[in-house]
Amino acid sequence: MFDLIPFDRKQHDLFDYFDRFEKNFFDGFGKDFSAFRTDIVEKDDKYVLQAELPGFQKEDIKVSIDGNNLTIRAEHNEEKDEKDEKKNFVRKERRYGSFARSFDITGIKADGISAQYQNGILELDLPKETPKKLESHTVEVK
Repeated sequence: MFDLIPFDRKQHDLFDYFDRFEKNFFDGFGKDFSAFRTDIVEKDDKYVLQAELPGFQKEDIKVSIDGNNLTIRAEHNEEKDEKDEKKNFVRKERRYGSFARSFDITGIKADGISAQYQNGILELDLPKETPKKLESHTVEVK
């Protein structure tokens, strides 16, 4: 007869214990700090980059170009506080979030890039550069 062993059965040794401890301890770490999600769609004459930035205001978002690198930065700083009648804090909360991603824009007309932000989605139109046609000519040998 066949032995039925569960797929996730592991050896119970000291090293396995530490591996599981580390996985459980760090599981989920960075989910709130991960980079924002992007989609890039190729069209005939351009690329369209859509970045998900929910909760940010248009003023919180900066798009910069340095050489062949396009960088999208979004920074949000929020502070809430509740006070009682004596102006003592009952509760005070702070939240800060900062995200940045860079993209290689080789082959893109940098001066033709346009951006719009609506409903938590930043959309960039990245027009393609027209490929330069190489001219043929002859070189005189002297």
